[in-house]
Amino acid sequence: MTQLTEIHGVVQDHYGAIAESRSSCCGANGCCDDASNATLLYNAELLDGLPADVTGLSLGCGDPVTIAGLQPGERVLDLGSGGGIDCFLAARQVGAAGSVIGVDMTPAMLAQAHANQQRMGVTNVEFRQGQIEALPVADNSIDVVMSNCVINLAPDKLAVFREAFRALRPGGRVAVSDIVTEGEFSDELRADLSQWAGCVTGAIDAADYMAQMHAAGFTDIAVTDKRSAAEIVPIQPGMPRVYSARVTALKPTA
Repeated sequence: MTQLTEIHGVVQDHYGAIAESRSSCCGANGCCDDASNATLLYNAELLDGLPADVTGLSLGCGDPVTIAGLQPGERVLDLGSGGGIDCFLAARQVGAAGSVIGVDMTPAMLAQAHANQQRMGVTNVEFRQGQIEALPVADNSIDVVMSNCVINLAPDKLAVFREAFRALRPGGRVAVSDIVTEGEFSDELRADLSQWAGCVTGAIDAADYMAQMHAAGFTDIAVTDKRSAAEIVPIQPGMPRVYSARVTALKPTA
C-alpha cells in the first residue's frame, strides 16, 4: 500500500466513524448539542436557520464562506464537503441562479450531507464522491473554490491546488480555511497517521502552502488572518506552532 493510499484510508475511516456516530446521535431523539464547533467559527447570522444536524457536524477550522465574497448566480465548489455546512451556507448566498458542488471521498459523510439536503429542501446543491486530488468536475467550470480544514489532510497538496486551478474558470478565486504551521513536523510525527487524520501532522508551513499554490498557477495569494489552532486540534509538546489560517487566491484571466 502506498503512503498516499494509506493516508486516504486512515482519513476516510476516521471521518466515516464521525459521520456514523453523528447519524445515530442526531436521529429522532435530537440529542445534538447546539453549542457545536460551528458556533465558534461562524458569525451567528450565517448559521441562523440551520438545523443542529448540520451545525453539529461542522468539522472545520474557520469560515471560508465569508472571505469568498459569494455573489448571486456563481458556481461554487467545496473541497471535502463533509456534512455540507459550507455548501448550504454558500447556496444561500449564490441563490437559485447559482449552484454549489460538494466533493467528499467518505460515503458516510456523503450520506449525512444528502440527508441534510433533503431535510432542508435545498435544491441548488449537488454532492459528488471523489478525492480532492482528482476532482469529478469539468475544466474551467467553477467561479469559486472553497475548502474548510481539508487540504491539510491531503498527502499531495500540490495535486489538490492543481485540480482546483483546473476546475476554476479564468478569473475565478479560492477561499479556504486550513491548518498551517510555522516550522515543520519531524518525520516521526508525520508518520503518526492518527494525528494526520486529526488535522495536525498533515499540515505544512504557511510559506510552503502558499508556494505550492503559486506553483499550481495561482496569483494574489494572501493569508487574510491566522490564529492559534490549539482550541481546534490537539497540539502536543515539541510540535511547531499550529494555526488556523484563511487563505485567498486568484486564477489569472490570461
